[in-house]
Amino acid sequence: MAENQTTAAPETAAEPTVGRVTRIQGSVIDVEFPVGHLPDIYNALTVELTNTGAHEEGETAQKITLEVEQHLGDSTVRTVALKPTDGLVRGATVTDTGGPISVPVGDVTKGHVFDVSGNILNKKADEVVKVTERWPIHR
Repeated sequence: MAENQTTAAPETAAEPTVGRVTRIQGSVIDVEFPVGHLPDIYNALTVELTNTGAHEEGETAQKITLEVEQHLGDSTVRTVALKPTDGLVRGATVTDTGGPISVPVGDVTKGHVFDVSGNILNKKADEVVKVTERWPIHR
């Protein structure tokens, strides 16, 4: 994995691997990727729900995080969704984040509540939290 860590400018960074949802069964989602570009087990994937109905002005599309649990052949992975999958459809675009789900660690976490994706749930509107260290949830 160390070979993926570069200091290159963002414009020279490798494009993220993109796949498509092929099967949805509750929170278990199968995603097909190009052959030879399967994400690693425990990698986090993201998918945006764009068809969840009319959004109010300023509201963004809901993003669901998926975690790769199993490789199914050369081009498909089985994942588990970390949020409800209502509105997710076959053919939806899925992006590999290139790494596992990680959460903040250290003194910055004191007094805060986090979800499994490492997002702060009780952050005040004007509060700035500088996260300097994150650890993967699977160790």
